[in-house]
Amino acid sequence: MKTNYIHLSLGLLIALFSTSCEGFLDTLPDNRTQIDSEKKINQLLVSAYPQANLSTLAELSSDNFVDNNAPNAQGKYFYLNSYREMDDQIFAWEPAYASTSQDSPSYFWENCYTAIAAANHALQAIENLAGSDTALLRAQKGEALLCRAYSHFLLVNIFSQTYKDDSASTLDLGIPYATKPETVVQEKYTRETVTAVYEKIQKDIEDGIDLINDEKYSIPKYHFNRKAACAFAARFFLYKRDYTKVLKYANEVMGSNPASLLRNWNKKYSSSSEIAYDYIDVTLPCNLMILPTNSIYNRVYGTRYGHNGDAMNGSTYGSGPTWVGMIPAFLGKVYIRNSQDYGVFFPKNSEMFEYTDKVANIGLPHIVRAEFTVEETLLCRAEALVYLNRLSEAVADLQLWNSSHLVATGLTNSIIKNFYVPTNKLFVKKLNPTLISTAFVLTPEQEPYIHCVLHFRRMDTMFDGLRWFDIKRYGIEITHKIGRNRVENLVINDPRRAIQIPQEVIGAGMTDNPMSNTNGGNSDVLAK
Repeated sequence: MKTNYIHLSLGLLIALFSTSCEGFLDTLPDNRTQIDSEKKINQLLVSAYPQANLSTLAELSSDNFVDNNAPNAQGKYFYLNSYREMDDQIFAWEPAYASTSQDSPSYFWENCYTAIAAANHALQAIENLAGSDTALLRAQKGEALLCRAYSHFLLVNIFSQTYKDDSASTLDLGIPYATKPETVVQEKYTRETVTAVYEKIQKDIEDGIDLINDEKYSIPKYHFNRKAACAFAARFFLYKRDYTKVLKYANEVMGSNPASLLRNWNKKYSSSSEIAYDYIDVTLPCNLMILPTNSIYNRVYGTRYGHNGDAMNGSTYGSGPTWVGMIPAFLGKVYIRNSQDYGVFFPKNSEMFEYTDKVANIGLPHIVRAEFTVEETLLCRAEALVYLNRLSEAVADLQLWNSSHLVATGLTNSIIKNFYVPTNKLFVKKLNPTLISTAFVLTPEQEPYIHCVLHFRRMDTMFDGLRWFDIKRYGIEITHKIGRNRVENLVINDPRRAIQIPQEVIGAGMTDNPMSNTNGGNSDVLAK
């Protein structure tokens, strides 16, 4: 692996510990506030969570959106503008070099590394105060390690190829894993392999998770509380295919009565904003961690790119193994913007605008995410149970999700096997696990259950970005029709499955991701 270097981010120090202009000019450049107390560490850890939203990058890359300007099955198309040029580039799996605005690759990279820098400065401060060894310091160390692991987890899954196995992933470019505070400009970092990044994420999770102490938080769900940390661990080990550990951590989240923790879809709402606020309610047991982000992702809806056509019919608007038409839980909760012809959206990602000047009508757009939920963790466990050949338990978990979404018909083995068949193409995409890794074995008996898990995961995490990670994990090949006469095919070993790293990072000396598709799937011409 070639070694390259890059300065990641010192923006954190400017944001948190800047002095006045006069004070700055009168003192040495390194005259920063000393993080020398538990209180200051607490304040710093607030910034150890990424404020960027992965949804624009991941959802537009996935099969959850279509181009409304491309002819649909009936030959109908529109002349709509995208919200930003960057959206066109991401949808076409092209580098978005020009944009550094919210939701861009550059913005996501910078925000994640700023969060990592905060975690590392907190860890250094905790080490300096180690003689105290208080319960709060231990809890803060656990939180900092989980935060550092999570930002690296997001970065490696966005900007690198999917984890394959420890051997194969040594050949794939990962991202720099920053473990020390930045104290000098032009700090050197090595772009590590995907295997090395996963090893370090695992170590941070396992070193930190048992230090988490919910009693040290005023509002635990704004932090990596114990259940949120376990949900993250379950998702990480699912991606790494360590299914025994998935069960270990998912079981702790679920407890003895998981049905009591699931979202209440019987609630009635008078507006989309009511749904948006209820979806991120910290008092709900289904919400394990709430994460505010700076994002305008919601503005994509009702433009050139929409949750429409097969993307919509194969998920939110489509039938399922136990229901016909839209799943009952979504009835009355799916909205349109501008025109229903342009697609629909579920308002859990609604923009919440913070005015900094109401007179001038300017401010900061936010999207608050339910970053970890009981439902997604339940589906992590169901997937792990399939691979452990505990199929009846997997079906029981899938039925919990099914019934919690107000479906009257119970899910059974026979229903799953009869619905998830190759001819049901909206819901059964060809999986290529053995082409990801020879160690990734999916038997014919297990396959219908995995299709069911992926279908439910697609619906459960719709608009959150996790569908893109599932597409990468299983080597699912997808097609994006673009305009009237262009189609892009994302094939199994397509280098474009790793989103290109920011141009400014490449310019500073880091090796970029290869982007060209060498398998003949790129830029075919659609028949008119």
